[in-house]
Amino acid sequence: MALGIALGAVDLAQISAVALLLVVGAFVVTALRDPGRGRHRLRVHRSVSPSPVHAGSEAHVSVEVVADDLTGRVRLGGLRLGEQASAELSGGRPLRARVVRTHRSVGLTYPVHPARRGRWELGPLIVTWKDPFGVVRSSTALGGQAVIAVWPAVTDLPTPRGFLVAEPDRVSLGARSPSTDDSSLREYQLGDDLRRVHWRSSARRGELVVRSDERAGTRPVTVLLDLPGQLDALDWTISLGASMALAMLDAGHPVRLLGPPSPPGSDTADGVHARPGHAARAELLDRMIDVQSPAASDAEDQLLTAVRLHLGSSNGNEIVMAIVGPLSAPTRSALGQLATGAEGWAMVRTDPEWSVNDRHEAERTVSQLRKLGWRVCAVQPGDDLRDSWSRMLGARS
Repeated sequence: MALGIALGAVDLAQISAVALLLVVGAFVVTALRDPGRGRHRLRVHRSVSPSPVHAGSEAHVSVEVVADDLTGRVRLGGLRLGEQASAELSGGRPLRARVVRTHRSVGLTYPVHPARRGRWELGPLIVTWKDPFGVVRSSTALGGQAVIAVWPAVTDLPTPRGFLVAEPDRVSLGARSPSTDDSSLREYQLGDDLRRVHWRSSARRGELVVRSDERAGTRPVTVLLDLPGQLDALDWTISLGASMALAMLDAGHPVRLLGPPSPPGSDTADGVHARPGHAARAELLDRMIDVQSPAASDAEDQLLTAVRLHLGSSNGNEIVMAIVGPLSAPTRSALGQLATGAEGWAMVRTDPEWSVNDRHEAERTVSQLRKLGWRVCAVQPGDDLRDSWSRMLGARS
């Protein structure tokens, strides 16, 4: 345009003016068509199923962009949509979504595979649009962020009948003396006496159930965790501890989890108390989402505090399961006091890459706990959870 004016070329100046007006107009039209502003802005709905999800599992995310009126539908037609997700959810790779368009909405569905426990952000939706001539392209964030809670990965651990799960006839808690008629129904298991089958209830449920004497109740279980400083070892310890606690819940035991620090403002300083049921499983797993590695100087202090809490509230005749690292003499002594009123089972973490002194301390911890009455085995972070569980069940005192 400047050249046309300087040369007095009217045609060149007019053509340049048209091009300039086109660009200016494109900016104006693009600004007016912003889908996140004005009366005709678009709405975003996002849902995740299942939520929360276990680490290592798959969750499905659904995002729907909805237009409420004709102007919004016109805006919706020329949009390109892109979803954002934390690297812990996407694995650092672009998300690939299936797109379904209708006259008033656009839907995206895609899977995420959370690799680690925690709370990870999803969104916002990045919307890109351009003017009708394709001169100007603009992007904006539409909708807010969602946070996906990721539980630790857990494994179904077998609970051998009559081994850790005490038989009612062999256990007596407190001074309870119900009548001989006090019984409940449970699923039939291989080896049960057929004379105890409750045929009327079996016919109603469509599966065999037997009468289970409840004269003695069920022994409580405490799961004690000594949290390591290394991230991989921490996640492995939390997954194993949560798996053990859930296995005991499924077997009908009330469970208390000790070791992880309580959240600020929490009234559960003495650990998580859970009784069999779906709500108890969710509460226990929720507690494990935000657990972080303690400082090296605080780790054993947290464990010692948890042991003292247990000593102050234990009523004896229970089961204590512990996952610990190399321990100092005072902590080993405190654990020894637990074994005087409880049945103690423990796994002691070790690692061939540790220093000679650390490995020696782990071996000493195994030896001392056995002398104090615990059934103990050595494990390495990263071991298969079922194998570690089986080794503990077969450990000698």
